[in-house]
Amino acid sequence: MNIQSTIKLNNRTHMPAFGLGVYLIKNGSECVHSCNAAIRNGYRLFDTAALYENEEGVGESIRESGLEREEFFVTTKLWNTDHGYDNTLRAFDKSMERLGLDYVDLYLVHYPVEGKRMDTWKAMEEISKDERCKAVGVSNYMSWHLQELLDNSSVAPSVNQIELHPYCYGGERLNTIELCRKNNIAVQCYSPLVRATKFDDPNLMDVAGKYGKTGAQLLVRWALQHGFSVIPKSNNPGRISENCGVYDFEISATDMTALDALYSDEIVCWDPTKTP
Repeated sequence: MNIQSTIKLNNRTHMPAFGLGVYLIKNGSECVHSCNAAIRNGYRLFDTAALYENEEGVGESIRESGLEREEFFVTTKLWNTDHGYDNTLRAFDKSMERLGLDYVDLYLVHYPVEGKRMDTWKAMEEISKDERCKAVGVSNYMSWHLQELLDNSSVAPSVNQIELHPYCYGGERLNTIELCRKNNIAVQCYSPLVRATKFDDPNLMDVAGKYGKTGAQLLVRWALQHGFSVIPKSNNPGRISENCGVYDFEISATDMTALDALYSDEIVCWDPTKTP
C-alpha cells in the first residue's frame, strides 16, 4: 500500500485510496496553494463540490501542475438545491465550466434529498454516459437510500461517500458499509479526522504513540486498512504532508479492534439517518 494505491470501482475506473478534501478552503490562491502542496506530496485525488465554491481553484491547480490530466482523479458534487432531472443536468454543466477540465472522474449526489433523489438519479444515469464524466455516485446515503436507488435504477453508484471514523463505526453505518460491499460500491470516508475533536482522547492517542504517529495519521491508516478511500481535509502544508505519512507502518489486528471499539455513535457533520 502506498500513496498511489487505488480502488477498482464497479465500472472498472480506478480511484486513489487517498486524497485531499477541500471543504471550507477559500477559492482562489488558498485553494490553489493547498492543492499544489498536496500534489508535491504525491496526492492525486481531489474532492470538491458545488457547495464548497472552490471548484475553480482545484481545476486551476491541476491545469498548472505540469502533469497529465490522467494522473489526477477529481470529484465534485451536486448540491441539494439542484436536485431534479433538468436541474441536475444543468448543475453538472456549471460544475464542469467552473473546473475548467475536459472531464470529471466522479460526480456525486451530495445528499439524499427526500422526494427528489430518484429524479436526480435518472439524470445521473444520463451523466454517466457523458464522456465528461468517468463515474457517478452518492454521498451521505444510508442503507435505505441506497436500497431505494438499487431497486429502481439500472446504474449502481460507484462510490458512497459518508462520514466515517472509529467514533461512528457502528450501527447504521455498518449496515450501509455491508450493503455497499455486497453491491461493489466503494466506501469513501469524509471527516476521517473527526474535525480534530478527538486528539485529546487517550484511547486514540495511546495507540498512535505505540507507532510513533499522530492521531491524524492513525485515523487515516485505520480507514485505509478497512479498505476505505479516505479524504482528509487541510489547507496547511505541514498537515497535508503529515496526513499522507501513513505508509510506513501497519496497525495490528488487536489495535484495529481497539480502535473499532471507540464507537460512540458520534458524528460531526450531517446526520442522514434522520432523512427518510
